[in-house]
Amino acid sequence: MANTDARVDMTEGAVTPRLFSLAWPLVLGNLLQTLYNLADVFWVGRVSPEAVAAVSLMFPLSWLFVSTAMGLTAATIALVSQHVGAGEDRRADEVVGQTTILAIAVSVALSAAGFLARRPLLHWIGAEGVVFTEALAYIEVIFLTLPLTFLFFAFRASLQGAGDTKTAMWLVAASAGVNIVIDPVFILGFGPIPAMGTRGAAVATFIARALAAVAGVYVLVKGDWGIQLHLGDLRPNLAVLRRLVDVGYPGTLDGWARSFAAVAMAALVARFGPAATAAYGVGVRLMSVSWTVAGAVGQATASGVGQNLGADTPDRASRVAWTGTGGTMAVLALAGAGVWFVPAMAIRVFVNDSAVVEEGVSFLRITAPAWAAFGGLMVLQGAFRGAGDTRTAMGLSLLSRWGLRIPAAVVLAYSFTVVVPGVGPVSGLGLGPEGLWWAWTFGAVGSLIVGALWFLRGTWTEGVVGHERDPRADRDAATDTDRDAESTPAALNDDGEGDPTTDD
Repeated sequence: MANTDARVDMTEGAVTPRLFSLAWPLVLGNLLQTLYNLADVFWVGRVSPEAVAAVSLMFPLSWLFVSTAMGLTAATIALVSQHVGAGEDRRADEVVGQTTILAIAVSVALSAAGFLARRPLLHWIGAEGVVFTEALAYIEVIFLTLPLTFLFFAFRASLQGAGDTKTAMWLVAASAGVNIVIDPVFILGFGPIPAMGTRGAAVATFIARALAAVAGVYVLVKGDWGIQLHLGDLRPNLAVLRRLVDVGYPGTLDGWARSFAAVAMAALVARFGPAATAAYGVGVRLMSVSWTVAGAVGQATASGVGQNLGADTPDRASRVAWTGTGGTMAVLALAGAGVWFVPAMAIRVFVNDSAVVEEGVSFLRITAPAWAAFGGLMVLQGAFRGAGDTRTAMGLSLLSRWGLRIPAAVVLAYSFTVVVPGVGPVSGLGLGPEGLWWAWTFGAVGSLIVGALWFLRGTWTEGVVGHERDPRADRDAATDTDRDAESTPAALNDDGEGDPTTDD
């Protein structure tokens, strides 16, 4: 039986402190992951601007596969959290086993397909010359890490759904620490290890993710952290797999749409030369700090919403969502303001080339004020995913990127004139890279407004699991309640706190 001490129960107590307790390990873990990524850019920047451009171009393509893993495991968070909220721990464990099967199968297939298509992919993105060579050396190794990455995401989603976010945070910290330490060794060379450049950055990533994946599997099998992987659950269960796919495929399509949009944006940027491309890569990495905070709170919100829908408390689920959204937007508004005032200093941490810094300053001055909007949308999407309404979350991503950002980027950045039937001539404004940066802001603000209005409709409150409790679990719970009643004062809940209905 799994130990539940590591869990945060979002179905009772004040919302803000419990959401904070669930979110801070995710925020720290995601910030460490961002540091992990920034370390690659920092040390690759000591090689050449072309190497930075190569890794920057590869970021969207790498994100294609990472986002696939995130989409796949979005269903895990929804199902595990709702089973846990309904008191169905054994069914939650079964979801973990089926998630592991699905993660391995999908990741191996994508790894093989990506490796075989690596050269056409790089040509499509627009990598040429030295940038192509450096990008190829990097991506060939990254494809080998996909099964490890998927396994770790499956592990993390399982624990998050159960309300345990600290265990994964410690493993991310260890993995990021290893990557940061060995990055310069493999990139620049040390002792008997030759300088590998961009390939060295990928090798360091492979080693760090392998350690995290092995440790994650150990934690799940041992089962002392709130959820457990039973070897017997590794036999395919078509009913559970169908539900994972049904709830998860919009998240996977969402991830692909986001990734292809990032690839499309990178291709649009690449047309303006290496300086704009390098500035874009560094700027997006800095912006990813805001995403790590918002993404973490969104994941915590998903767990909180899922648990409360499983416990049949949709009003409290809504409070969890709005609390997370408001708090995240406030924090990111301050962070964006800080970056807006010192953009050149932020860019020079990674690249000191004057042309890159100039473009980077433009990027940050235009996009930093919209960090709060990016964050608010991500938290609301997390709420939809926790409810199992992954289709709406996908729709908001499509709107933000393909409905608003990409079309705006083309119109604002390029000079052209086309005749649209029924409309007449439409001309691009030709603003250059600045037009691309403004498109980011436009997409963020517009999609946040739509997302907030959609959430207020309340169609997400139905949940995705039936509450068919295990009779044995009910008998155990009743026995535990009777035993606790003999030793716990009536005025306290089982955490020793006051009235569990108190909310802020």
